[in-house]
Amino acid sequence: MNNTTLKEIANQLGISITTVSKALKGYADVSAATKKAVVDLAQKTHYSPNSFAVNLRTKESKTIGLIIPTLVHDFFSTVIQGILEEADKRDYLVIILQSNEKLEFEKKQIDLLLNKRVDGILMSLSNETGEFQHLNSIINHETPLVLFDKIAKLVNCSKVTINDRKASYDAVCYLVNKGYKKIAHFRGSYMPQNSIDRFLGYKKALEDNNIIYDPSLVFLCENNNDFDDGYENAKKALNQHPDIDAIFAITDLVAIGIIKYCNEIGISIPNQIAVLGFSNWFMSSVITPKLSTVDQPGFEIGKQSAAILFDEIKSKKSNTAVTFQSIELPTYVIEREST
Repeated sequence: MNNTTLKEIANQLGISITTVSKALKGYADVSAATKKAVVDLAQKTHYSPNSFAVNLRTKESKTIGLIIPTLVHDFFSTVIQGILEEADKRDYLVIILQSNEKLEFEKKQIDLLLNKRVDGILMSLSNETGEFQHLNSIINHETPLVLFDKIAKLVNCSKVTINDRKASYDAVCYLVNKGYKKIAHFRGSYMPQNSIDRFLGYKKALEDNNIIYDPSLVFLCENNNDFDDGYENAKKALNQHPDIDAIFAITDLVAIGIIKYCNEIGISIPNQIAVLGFSNWFMSSVITPKLSTVDQPGFEIGKQSAAILFDEIKSKKSNTAVTFQSIELPTYVIEREST
C-alpha cells in the first residue's frame, strides 16, 4: 500500500502543494502540461486522497454504525444483509458492533461510533436496556438514529418493527384453533419491549378464547442462551405440568431446545405436544420435526431501517426538517410439522 502524499508529489515535480491539489481537481488556472504531469505521477505512485481529510471537508464519514444484541441469531444476520445492500448502493461502509445483550457494552459502542463521526446509527437494543440517556445522547449529538426490532418507545427517532403483540396473539389463536387448550409460553426477559409485547399477545389470545390465563405456565428465558433456556425450561415445564399440550416460544432457538428435550425423552411432536417458534430461522425448516413459526421479515427490516437512516442523513446535509417514521412490517404463521 503506497501512501503517497500531496507533499511528495509537489516535491518531486518542484511545484507547490496547492498547485498539485488544484491540478488533481481540474482547476482552470493550472496549465495542461502541469495537470498532465501531476495526474501521471499520482497514478504511477498510486496516490489516493486521504479519505479522512476529504471527510473533514465534506463533513461526511461515508460510514454508518450498526449495533445489534447478538450475531448468532439468524434473524440478525438477515437484518445485516438488508442493511449492507442499502449501504452498498450508496457507497457507505457499515461498522457492525455487538452489544452481547449488555447495556454497558451498548453505551461504550455508542461513544465509539460518535467518536468515529459516523453519519448515522442503526440499533436494536440489548435485553438490559431500560434507561435511554445514551440513546438521547445520539440525538443531542444531532446524529440520525433509527431503532429496529428491540426499540425504546420513549426515544424520539424513527423505528422499524413488527407488531409483536399481534404476531403473538395470532400465533396463540392459531394453536387454539388447532384444538390445543393447555398452552405454555416460554417468554423472553422482562425488559425488552418485544418480549413484553409477545407475552401480552399470548395472554390476550387465551382470554379472548375463554382459556383462563395460568401464570405457572409461563417460563422465563433470560440466560442469553436461547437453546439451553428452551431445553431446561422444557424439562421443568413437562415435569410440573405433564398435561401441557402446546408451547409457544419467544424465539426459534428456544423452540429447538424444547424439541431436543422432547425427542430425547420420547415425547411425540405434534401428537403429544405442539411447539411453535418465532422468527423463521433457516434452522427451523431443517430440524426434525420441522418447526412451525412466526415469520419475521429480517431482510426487509434491515433494508427499510437503512433506507430511512440514509434519507435522514441526506435531510441533515441539506438542512431539511426530518419527520420521524414508525414502520410496522407484517408477520404470519408458517405451519410445519411441529404443529
